[in-house]
Amino acid sequence: MLYYLFEYLDKHYQLSGAGLFQYISFRSALAFVFSLLISTIFGKRIIDKLRNLQVGETVRDLGLDGQIQKAGTPTMGGLIIILATVLPVLLLAKLANVYIIILLVTTIWMGAIGFIDDYIKVFRKNKDGLKGKFKVLGQVGLGVFVGLMLYFSPQVVIKEELKITNTAQVQSLQTVNPSSFFGKEEKSLKTTIPFVKNNEFDYSDLISWLGDEYQDYAWIPFILIVIFIITAVSNGANLTDGIDGLAAGSSAIIVVALGVFAWISGNIIFANYLNVMYIPYSGEMTIFISAFAGGLIGFLWYNTYPAQVFMGDTGSLTVGGIIAVIAISTRKELLIPILAGIFLAENLSVMLQVSYFKYTRKKYGEGRRIFLMSPLHHHYQKKGYHESKIVTRFWIIGIMLAVLSIITLKVR
Repeated sequence: MLYYLFEYLDKHYQLSGAGLFQYISFRSALAFVFSLLISTIFGKRIIDKLRNLQVGETVRDLGLDGQIQKAGTPTMGGLIIILATVLPVLLLAKLANVYIIILLVTTIWMGAIGFIDDYIKVFRKNKDGLKGKFKVLGQVGLGVFVGLMLYFSPQVVIKEELKITNTAQVQSLQTVNPSSFFGKEEKSLKTTIPFVKNNEFDYSDLISWLGDEYQDYAWIPFILIVIFIITAVSNGANLTDGIDGLAAGSSAIIVVALGVFAWISGNIIFANYLNVMYIPYSGEMTIFISAFAGGLIGFLWYNTYPAQVFMGDTGSLTVGGIIAVIAISTRKELLIPILAGIFLAENLSVMLQVSYFKYTRKKYGEGRRIFLMSPLHHHYQKKGYHESKIVTRFWIIGIMLAVLSIITLKVR
């Protein structure tokens, strides 16, 4: 809203400083500061309110050190992250931008699913929360919405880099502007494959066997892929949220890296310099990402060991869903196994543990385990590591994976 106000003041009254709001970098910095202030200052009030409402965590005794002491700690703290993200975005972003619309809907959608799940656990005293089939249905619904918006919206386009081999022509274009290196805006389902030269893949090629009209049906595999990614990443974030600060800190690292991708992909100068896919209008996501990062970091103020609040499913499902949608929108979803490697490891540890247990029980009559306990962070707790040490080491691994992901911009 402030963006439109200052745009009007700059256009009609040439108000000093109003033009700053035209710069994504300025609005992103402001969004981060606002979000950090909201989450740290008002976060305490939200925690006190949750405590007064007796919105406390119910803890099952799994034999982990310090676990019982966490009982009664306020949960649903994801509300802090959601508010700290949404409010600066509403103030500073172009609300008509399709990517901002998609991300705001994702935040509210996944937040609602997580809130219902936490509500059932806390107030209905049902430890299982929302039934799994309803969670999956909500994630599928979001996947369909995001997929359709990205496929059909006229704002979701790319610009292909022109194939120019004539040196004189290249030098001539360089004296004009970077946009001269790119063709016209076009609809495309192309994405980026990391570490590969000429690293683009078109999802429509998956159904090229259908014949000449195959591109008319390209939205079907695309939406299925979007559904899978959103479901996998949101569940991965949910599983990661098991010890103080792990999910929020790991997510903040991932989000900062995605912010770099959004900034570069949406800026024609950097896209040209780094020879990456240019995605018009996507740079506006940087405002949302900055606010989101600020919310996560501010939430960590209260979530680091010993935690004063847990994000609950209200936060973890929302965080995972947002990360998935940003990755898809920046066409970096194939980087998720690397960038969100912590989430992947947590997911795989549970899948391997359950599968191996069932297999050995069927074969030997007694279930056996790969890990002392899953998800993976509990395995290290069982081995005697303090949870703050586990979290710090997971963060270090997350930073390494984020740096590796960023260098894929040039290493291919």
